Amino acid sequence: MNKHSQLRRKLFKRHHLHRWQPLAALALLCLLALPGARHFLEASMTRHMLVQFPLLAGLGFCLAGALPSAWLERLKRWNGYGISGLFATALVLAILMIPRVLDLALTDGRVELAKWLALLFCGAALRLSWQPAGWLVQGFFLGNVLPMSAVVGYLLESSPVRVCNAYLLDDQERLGQRLIWITAAIALAWFAALIRTLMRSDAAAEQAGTTESAAP
Repeated sequence: MNKHSQLRRKLFKRHHLHRWQPLAALALLCLLALPGARHFLEASMTRHMLVQFPLLAGLGFCLAGALPSAWLERLKRWNGYGISGLFATALVLAILMIPRVLDLALTDGRVELAKWLALLFCGAALRLSWQPAGWLVQGFFLGNVLPMSAVVGYLLESSPVRVCNAYLLDDQERLGQRLIWITAAIALAWFAALIRTLMRSDAAAEQAGTTESAAP
């Protein structure tokens, strides 16, 4: 009875969180859209790419949880094994890493709006694509995005001139260094998760084999 009550409590908490998560994400999105918050994040190249970008993608990830079941079923047909969603995400990120895009986002409202929508889309696409993709497609996706991010980080760190007119050279170098470190951390975290999953799978297979051999 106690276990049953705990299970019901966990399911209730999960349902409650799933219900309020999109609303909280929408409220935070409105907060980030305020001129003061937006200008603070975009005043630094480092905050622009390493704080605002992930925040918007994370909000898109949360908002995707509010999609109706009928929409999700239609998206599954278009997004088999998460390939389409991850490919689109990689393409969008490649475009947003172009320094000229950052400059235009600061001066052209249309580019700024497109950037926000693109990052929200990336977060939603990751939520809908990551699990269906499996380890193989995930590895292919990261094998393209992470080296690209590392190269961009290296170019930003080593460039003797500013690549963005709106940002200073020291801010550019700092972004490059942190981008390289974050890229390495993501790669290590993914490999660690892969190894842990493989080890658990091997342990489960060995246990199943031992059980079968011990059976009369």
